[in-house]
Amino acid sequence: MDIEAILAAEDDEALKELKLFLFKENIRLKNEQKELAEYKEKLLRERAQFRMEMDMLHHKAVLEQKRIKDDNLFFEKKMDILKEGYRQLETDKRKLEKERARFNLEKELWEGESRVSGMGDVASALFRGVTNPLALRKRYKDLLKIFHPDNLCGDGELVQMINREYERRKKAE
Repeated sequence: MDIEAILAAEDDEALKELKLFLFKENIRLKNEQKELAEYKEKLLRERAQFRMEMDMLHHKAVLEQKRIKDDNLFFEKKMDILKEGYRQLETDKRKLEKERARFNLEKELWEGESRVSGMGDVASALFRGVTNPLALRKRYKDLLKIFHPDNLCGDGELVQMINREYERRKKAE
């Protein structure tokens, strides 16, 4: 459509059609402008939301990195405590071994002295104060629990002497 030719012709019908065409075109352009404005607004909202989500994810990532760093520091502290604990255990183990060696030496010395003085006296001393068969049996069982060779402080020779003393006292009653 040539607008200048229609205006020059001064045809009322053609002018009406031109006005109608321009009116419809104006409405179409305004609708498209409105749609573009809505799309622009929607895009801006989505952009703002995307930016918020990105900021939130970045914040979460920073917090997660901080948590991992704190966890690593905590783990290292725990590891240091465990290492120090193992060092202390090793020190205590050496002390215990020295004490055990000293104890065994003292035990051997004591056993040597008691054999010289007579183990029979020790066995009879262990049953001192027992007057009835029930108390005798109870004392015998308690002594076996203490001096049985399977125990840490156990002594097979002393248990044999305790057995002999128990049998002797049992027959005497």
